[in-house]
Formats: sequence, C-alpha cells, structure tokens
Amino acid sequence: MKSPPPGGQRKDRLLELFANLTSKTKIVEPMKQIHGSLRDHDAVEREVALVMREILDGGFFKTRLKPIELAKLVSLYYEGKNDTEIARALGDENLSKTVARARVRLKLYRDLDFKMPFDRAKMEGLLKSGLTMKQVSEELGISPSTLREYRHVIEQRDDNTLEHFLERIKDVMEDRDLQEQMTTSLTKDSLGESIDITEAELIDVN
Repeated sequence: MKSPPPGGQRKDRLLELFANLTSKTKIVEPMKQIHGSLRDHDAVEREVALVMREILDGGFFKTRLKPIELAKLVSLYYEGKNDTEIARALGDENLSKTVARARVRLKLYRDLDFKMPFDRAKMEGLLKSGLTMKQVSEELGISPSTLREYRHVIEQRDDNTLEHFLERIKDVMEDRDLQEQMTTSLTKDSLGESIDITEAELIDVN
C-alpha cells in the first residue's frame, strides 16, 4: 500500500480533485447560490436606498446621511450593530448621534430607547404643559439634549407618516433574511457532501 503524499502534494491533489468536481451540479449550484447571495446583499442596500431617496425627497425628515448610508444603517441594524458600530462603518464614529436619530425616525428601536430614568407619562405631561425644554429638563433632572432625544423617541413612536415606506423596507429585509437562511442551509448540506466525496476520491487515489 502506497504511503500518503507529503502535505504540500496532498493539498495540491485535493485542490485538483475539487476543481474537477466543480463541474458536478452538487457543487456548482451551491456556489451559484453563494455568489447570488453576495450580489443580492448589495442589491438589497440599493433597493432600500431608493426608498430612502423617496423619503428624503418628500421632505419627511432631514438628516446628514445620504440614501445609501441610510440603507447601510438599516442593513447593519438588522445585523445587530449598535449606533457607534454603524457610525464607524459609515466612516465617522462621531456620527453615532446622527445615526441614532435617523434610526429612531425609521422606527428601528432598541430597548434602551424607552428606558428612561423617570416616568414617561410625567415627561409627556410636562412637555404638553407649556414649560420650556430647559424647565422640563430641570424638573426631570436631565440635560436638555437628553430630553430632546427622549422626546424624539416618543414623537416618532406616534408618527405614522412613514409607515408605507417602512413596510416596503421591512419586506425587502425579510426577503434578504429568508434568502440568506436558505442559502446557508443549502450550502452547508451540499458543500459538506461534496467535501466528503473529494476526501473519498483522494483516499482511493492513494
């Protein structure tokens, strides 16, 4: 019985066998799925960016962020990134507050958005009382800037002007998630089977 080839030769032989196997449907199809998924990730962001352009052009809200940046914000939010990580991905960590405000305007909430160090009803009552922001912030024991952020969250929670756009964005993101789940499952099963075949052929050759 022949001894196995040295590591380098074995690797070359494995790559050669794998290349030969790529003509088989069981490998080619998963690879097409992976390539398609990678392509679709960019396509998803472009599709979301088009919706964002409609929102901005319609004057529904103002932000420093461009449509494609807002689309990336949505994508990264769905991936579980926090505001600082999203800002960093956009190229400027100092954009974290801008990201947070845009995220809230798009109703992409986090639990912390509603964890206020005071009774929410009290804040809402004070804001409707005619007091200035400074007076309300002093009453609640927070800074005016923090008060504005909490007020922004409450205002956006009750604002339904973007619902039509947000439903379109949600549909796009849900389609992406479903496709990625299907691709991952298919690739894991099919590629694993193909690797087993490659190893088996290598053993036969040796």
